[in-house]
Amino acid sequence: MKVGVKMGTLWYGGNIYSLSNENHAVEAVYTKGNRITAIGSLAELEQKYSGEIDNRINLKGDTMIPGLVDSHMHLIGHGEKLNRLDLSSYNSKKDALQAVKEYAEKLDNAEWIIGEGWNENQWGPKEGPILAQDLDEVVQDRPVMLKRICRHALAVNTKALQAANIDQHTPNPDGGVIERDEIGYPTGLLKEQAQDLIYDILPEVTDSYLRNSIRSAIKDAYRLGLTGAHTEDLSYYGGFEQTYKAFKDVIEEEGYTFRAHLLVHHLAIDDMKAAGGGFLTGDEWVEFGAMKIFSDGSLGSRTALLSRPYVDDPSTSGLAIFTQEQLDHLVKKARDYCMPVAVHAIGDLAFEMVLHSIEKYPLKGNGRDRLIHAQIVRGELIERAKKLPLILDIQPRFLASDFPWVLDRVGVRQNQYLYAWKTLLSEGLPCAGGSDAPIEPLNPLLGIHAAVTRTNVDDPEQTVYLSEEALSVFEAVRLFTAGSAFAACHENDRGNIKEGYLADFTIMSEDIFKIDPHLIPSISISKTVIGGKIVYDLLSE
Repeated sequence: MKVGVKMGTLWYGGNIYSLSNENHAVEAVYTKGNRITAIGSLAELEQKYSGEIDNRINLKGDTMIPGLVDSHMHLIGHGEKLNRLDLSSYNSKKDALQAVKEYAEKLDNAEWIIGEGWNENQWGPKEGPILAQDLDEVVQDRPVMLKRICRHALAVNTKALQAANIDQHTPNPDGGVIERDEIGYPTGLLKEQAQDLIYDILPEVTDSYLRNSIRSAIKDAYRLGLTGAHTEDLSYYGGFEQTYKAFKDVIEEEGYTFRAHLLVHHLAIDDMKAAGGGFLTGDEWVEFGAMKIFSDGSLGSRTALLSRPYVDDPSTSGLAIFTQEQLDHLVKKARDYCMPVAVHAIGDLAFEMVLHSIEKYPLKGNGRDRLIHAQIVRGELIERAKKLPLILDIQPRFLASDFPWVLDRVGVRQNQYLYAWKTLLSEGLPCAGGSDAPIEPLNPLLGIHAAVTRTNVDDPEQTVYLSEEALSVFEAVRLFTAGSAFAACHENDRGNIKEGYLADFTIMSEDIFKIDPHLIPSISISKTVIGGKIVYDLLSE
């Protein structure tokens, strides 16, 4: 050991893909502290750093890639899903309601019964969404709130409607819908901004609740090979200050090492600025990203904003959360704060409105604007987007959940692109990959599988949807590595195995580039490494 010389770790003995170029592999990686010092042949690194290597990690045939990063999720929401009632696996309304009943019986002292994940598209065609009359049959004594899987709609029972003073006289809030029956009474289904009528009366979250949710989510992320995430949580849990402090406490004080890039909801942006924050301020572990805006809803709840009516319900073409003028104002506000925007836009008309706002108030200074989801676009919108400094934040796993029902909902029309990941990349639009957890499973391998195979791993028929839009494995993996790094302006220190880059690695039991793509979800994560530190080791679990 050389006196006064910082010692390092040699990683070798497996398939090490830098992802700088397709099929580019190296024999070994040498790291010091939290950085990659060198890559090359094993013999070369052994010789060059002789006397400085105090730790050797033999991968024993495993495959190492740059650390996988989810470019769009809700970390606290994922932790909540892990810790409370999750209805996403139930295939009938009857079973979901029975689960609510049993959950309520276990929590006989709870003030509210809260759950999430229900999805009527998994049920029989005549079952429909959960309504107040359904919930009243299983829980009568307390308010119940169940978030739909998309989180753009929720179902509540009569107790909850009464607690929120929602009745036949309550007007729809701007950007929201209170679903009503034929004589005007609320059904218990609230969409988009109407959900706030319930959120505003929920019991206040505690610091311990937030920390526990973040802790649970990060531990699950480790297990799935994720070294970081771009997450949007700052306006939903008691306000900016409480939520931001919870992230700092868990990640930096408690030592749950994780790279959290925090998108800032437009309702929390003033609080962030008052606290001295701005784009990319923070530190290695917790930093602020773009200002988050919602321009439309979801396809599942028919609130994604389309340029034409829904095929299966011509009475609606979706819901604009904001008018064009209001959306312009929000983008201008971000510019006044020298910040990029990250805008949720699923439908093609929402995508068009966002482009208009960005073109009217172009980004100045650092960063890149994001259009999140981009599930339905048109050819002329792609041409406009190519002229702007932006990135598309896509969720390949949505394909597995949304097909085939989405085809009946929106149809296939000329010059319209559905979940067109290959087209977007081929046109030169940079893309990053995320899950939108808890809406979809957090597992990045499920997203990579969906992007490559255009199938649902749970579909016994393995039906392929729009095969011409399938990505190569290399393209799909880069969505969750180089793509996520580019979205957060970290392309010079993350997303590749390269000298000077952070020592963040995902180590897998199989070679993801050589295995049958249909078997990608079965790959085990052997180790997750963040800043040179092994935070998850399958053998020690």
